[in-house]
This record gives sequence, structure tokens and C-alpha cells, in this order.
Amino acid sequence: MDDEPLRKDRIITDGAANLISRVEELAYELTIDEVMTRDLKAIAPGTKMGEVMETFREARISGAPVVANGELIGVVSLEDLIRALRESNIEAPVGEYMTRMVLTVNARNPLIEALKVFEQKRVGRLPVVDDDNKLVGIITKGDITSGVMHALEYDYQEEEVRRYRARHLFEDIVSDRTSLTLRYKIQHGAFAQGGNASSHIKRALLRLGASPQIARRCGIAIYEAEMNLIIHATHGGMIRVEIEPHRILMEAIDDGPGIYDVDLAMKPGYSTAPDSIRELGFGAGMGLKNIQRCVDDMYVDSTPGRGTRLELRINMQPQESLGDATHKNLTDGGA
Repeated sequence: MDDEPLRKDRIITDGAANLISRVEELAYELTIDEVMTRDLKAIAPGTKMGEVMETFREARISGAPVVANGELIGVVSLEDLIRALRESNIEAPVGEYMTRMVLTVNARNPLIEALKVFEQKRVGRLPVVDDDNKLVGIITKGDITSGVMHALEYDYQEEEVRRYRARHLFEDIVSDRTSLTLRYKIQHGAFAQGGNASSHIKRALLRLGASPQIARRCGIAIYEAEMNLIIHATHGGMIRVEIEPHRILMEAIDDGPGIYDVDLAMKPGYSTAPDSIRELGFGAGMGLKNIQRCVDDMYVDSTPGRGTRLELRINMQPQESLGDATHKNLTDGGA
């Protein structure tokens, strides 16, 4: 198997699909509030930097939110503390050194959205807010690592029983062509439901006997398509998945504004999402590229002012075919 690290611009083939790890998959499944730190060490803007140093040492942390009258106004970090020490200004208030342009993430967003912000902005921590923009926690890369490790220890026994029952579906039906069609309505702006369709589809594939690699590829592709509908489609749209023993066909359809330049939309980082969406942590401009790297075929049919239809296909090798799965598929990587 190719040992080259997974790149964002890489198209996933059957041979490279194994490089999509369970850890990457969990980034789409877990929500931020499942891994964030809730026991906050909030600091007032008038606190001296010397006191911040003691707080960091005692709590073994490298940063903390700065809160005034119950509202988040900044973040102070170990880097800020070092800067104050270099300037021999340890008695200065936190307000002189804290970072005021604070990036936040919503507690109910999938973990992948926090990871995108970490990668793009190169920050060490992100305050977490609820739907009312109230501070409820803070998340670091260390929190993400710990949360993923705990999730990997989850007991999958009950889920494996469901898979065992469902994976015989295609074996028990005799026809010239057998397919299972799943449909999901996606509402515009429904960020709280973002990721639901992809999670249900991935779970269905695993129960039908799909390999974890196939399910991961499909799950990531559908998640990105789902979020595009939530962000860009005027009235939302529909996701349709047709599952056959040897292939998976996926469609994402909307009647939204359409894509004026598909080639430009495929470039990493290009996005037409408004600032209000970017402030929520979405609209990073990686959606179509992430989809492309996870499928075998992708076709975008878009007419400005009339909508977009995204067609995707994942082909399965004979040993991966649904209904021919062995017990190994139940135990080689989890849900």
C-alpha cells in the first residue's frame, strides 16, 4: 500500500482509499462540544500578566479566554505572556497583550470545522460558543486528540450485530438489478443538522457490509455536498444515494444560484460564502475538492440562476461488493 500521506488535491482510488483513516472519519462524526474543555479558566482584562503566568502554571494550560461582564473580548496565550516578559512588562494588564480579533466555533458544529480553522488560521486554541454566542468552552488540538482517542475506544458490539443482520439484504433478493435508494431533504441554513445525512448514509453502508474505507469515502463526500446545500442553496436541496452491490451513485440537487465558473470553484480556498457564514466556521472553499478526492467519478452540472446537480460515483472491487462481505468487514475498522 502506498505510504504517501493523504493530500487535499489527491484523487482517491481503490488502492489509496485505505489512507482515509478512522481518525479522519471521526472528525466528521464528532461534534465540537464532545471534545472541548468545559472547565474554563477565564481571565479578566485587568488581570496582571504575572498572575496569568501563575494561572497557566497551576492549570497547565497555554492559553485562556478573556471575559468582561460575561462576554468574550479576547484570548491571552503563552506567546502573549512571553512577549510581556521580553518587554519586562509583567505587571501590565492582560488587555494590553491579549488578542482581540477572536475566532470562535459553534459547539454543535462537526469537529472537522474546528480542524479547518486550526489549519487555515494557525491558532493554538479556539473559544467555543453556543447558538446564543455565549462562551461555553475552549478547544485545542490536544482536546481533539484526546476526544478522538476516547471515541476510538467505543464499544461497537451492538452496531456489529445490526451490520450482521443488514449485510444479507442483497444476498437474499434475486433480481437482474438490485438497488437501495436513500433520499434526504436538506434545508438551507440548517447548520445544526449538518452532517446528519452523511452519518446516516455511512452507517447504512456499513450495515450492508461495505468496507470501512468505502463508507468513509462516501461519508466525507456526502458531508461536503450536504454542507454546500446548507450554505449556498437558496431553498436547500436533496441528496439521493443509490446503493448497488458493486457501486454507489450519489446526487446532490438544488435550485439555488448555481455556479458561474466550475473550474474556479474547484480551486482549493475559493468560496462565495458571505462573511456571516465564514464567521460561523464554514465556507472554507474546500468542499468540491474534498469531494473529488473521495470519489471515482464526479460531474458538476450547474446553470447560474437555476441550480446545480452534483453526480458522484464510487466503484467497488469484487472483494468489496455488498452482499459478499465477510466477517472481516465487521471487525477491521469500525463504524
